[in-house]
Parts: sequence; C-alpha cells; structure tokens
Amino acid sequence: MADAGDVHNSFSSSGRGPGGLGESDALDPAISCESIFRAFAPSRKGAKPLVVLSDINLTVKRGEFLVIVGPSGCGKSTLLNIMAGTDKASRGNIKIGEGLDRRAYVFQRETLLPWRTALNNVELGLLASDKTKGQRREEAKNWLAAVGLKGFEDSYPAKLSGGMRRRVVLATAFAHGPQVLFMDEPFGAVDAQTRLQLQIQLLGLWEQDRKTVVFVTHDIEEALLLGDRIVVMSGRPGRIADIHEVSLERPRSIENVRFDATLAGVAREIWLQLRQDEEQDEK
Repeated sequence: MADAGDVHNSFSSSGRGPGGLGESDALDPAISCESIFRAFAPSRKGAKPLVVLSDINLTVKRGEFLVIVGPSGCGKSTLLNIMAGTDKASRGNIKIGEGLDRRAYVFQRETLLPWRTALNNVELGLLASDKTKGQRREEAKNWLAAVGLKGFEDSYPAKLSGGMRRRVVLATAFAHGPQVLFMDEPFGAVDAQTRLQLQIQLLGLWEQDRKTVVFVTHDIEEALLLGDRIVVMSGRPGRIADIHEVSLERPRSIENVRFDATLAGVAREIWLQLRQDEEQDEK
C-alpha cells in the first residue's frame, strides 16, 4: 500500500503541476490527514467494531483539485466527512491550513429548500456576507447565469430537472465563497450527458480562482477529467492504495480524456486496482 508520499506519475511533469501547484503549496497544505483511523461501534452486543478507515496519511495542496476513488464501502465519504469536520476520526489528526475558514460541502442528496426559489436558495450562500439585500440578490442572479440558469430565478426546485437542481446547488456553493470545497459524488444521480455538462461547468467555475476541492466519485473518467491527483483507496478498511498525478494541461475537455492513449492506460490501471479489491472482497 502507498501513503501520501508515494505518487504514481501518469505523465512526466515539471516542478509545478497542471493546476499551478509547486513545492511551496506542499509546504503549506490546505489539509493534512495524519494516521486517520475510523471505527464504528458494533450494531449488536458482542460484535466487533466496524473498521472503516485505517492508517490514512494524505496531504491536500492549496488550490488542488483532489479526487478520491475506491470500491463501494471503502470509506471514501467517511474520509471526506472527517476532512470537512462533519465526522471525527477515532484516532489520528486532521489539520486545516491557516486562513482556510470558509468551507462548503456539496452532498450526494438533494439539499435545496423546496419552499424557496432557485434565486432564494442561492442567496442563502450569501447571507454571511456584509452585502446588502439588493447586492446579494444581484450576485445570486449572476451565479445562476454562470451555471446556465438565467431566466429560471423564480422557479421552485420541484419545477426544475435533476440536472438544473444540481446547477443551483453548484451556484449556491460557489456563492458562499469557500476556500475549500468538499464534494461527495455530486453528479451521481443524473444521466451521463447531464453529468458531463455539470463536470464542464464545475471546471469552468473552478478555473476562475482554483480553490481547493476534494471530490469523491466512483467514475474513473470523471476523476481523470477533473483531478490534479487521483487517490485510489483499497477495500474496507479503506487505505490509500495509490496516488496518480494527472499532469494533463488545463483547460481540459472530455476529448482529452477519452481519446488520449496515455490517459487510457491510467484509466485501465485504476480500474484494475479497483477490480482487484472487489475480487478479494468476493473471496
């Protein structure tokens, strides 16, 4: 098994990665996970605790788009929750970089308030700002326009498609102005074409200021399109099996991922790593 210091270089690279990350970013990381262990209490008397994560050592650089993949049940979301502070490790330490106080979390499930319009939902991300009500409303409109929803400001979630609701969630998260954004399979519930559109929109928003993003997915193609690095986790108890550095220049397109021979090799290697864990679990 590899820890955060063992990086599989999918491409030759210079001192700075595709997201403009260099040695100084590694010295002042956004997030540091040190010997993270997580176990849940047994569901019945006499049973053993359920160990979900074991010996996780990982550093997330400032401005990095880090993607985590792994087999189902390996603890990807649990690790994300521990990083985000919505769960606590049984042992080990999480350190958040200095000055990174504004954080946002995009969940798998629907989080829009059904009694508020799209515009009103996005405005929630701006309530903590010192802007006036009029300024908040104007900025919320701009964020909806940025995700292709101009003209749908007064629509309620029930009147929007699944993909459109996901766009409102994206707009709300970015309107909050987070320095770190945690995303747990945010596009998993939509169809393939809509997912690709959302991925491209996410990249467009992220390219504006390249905030730190930690993104969990089951989709290898999605990981290659979005990530600066891809963390591959083993089956439960989740450990870091490998880390692939994707030194593909940005901005990226789906054509880069689908028709690049080198990336196809990386995708195959990740698939084989995940498949090996699944086969071991079946035994």
